[in-house]
Amino acid sequence: MIEWQWLPFDDIPARDWYEVLRQRQQVFILEQTCLYPDIDGLDPHCHHLMAWREVDGQRVLQASLRVLPPGLKYDEMSIGRVLTTQAARGTGIGRALLDHAMPLVDALYPRHACRIGAQAHLEKFYGGFGFVTVTEPYDEDGIMHIDMLRPASLTS
Repeated sequence: MIEWQWLPFDDIPARDWYEVLRQRQQVFILEQTCLYPDIDGLDPHCHHLMAWREVDGQRVLQASLRVLPPGLKYDEMSIGRVLTTQAARGTGIGRALLDHAMPLVDALYPRHACRIGAQAHLEKFYGGFGFVTVTEPYDEDGIMHIDMLRPASLTS
């Protein structure tokens, strides 16, 4: 059973936030060998979605993402820092994360398009949620990315 947690930054318990940052470091910096400033000053302006599961009596993070308001990074609202922990991969939690996130995002920013900077190999995955590719592939921190847009008509 997944426990979903959807909170603005200031309402995230310190221990939960510590685990999100620990997992972001593990996935984005160590596993993907990208040296970049994950703590970029944007998180305090975002809502965060976290998926937790009890494993051997412990509450364990399975996946997370952040939602940036329009104008913070792009003209459109944006979803970023989408991750599935190594232990949770292959369980379908990534798809469940986006399935759970999209109605929350739509309610938070109705009638707004949503832009993501996606790793290029995930184009088909995000396409399944209504995102369409709007840029040529580009290198970001040694990984090929594409910008994708989910039109406002899908989010109304």
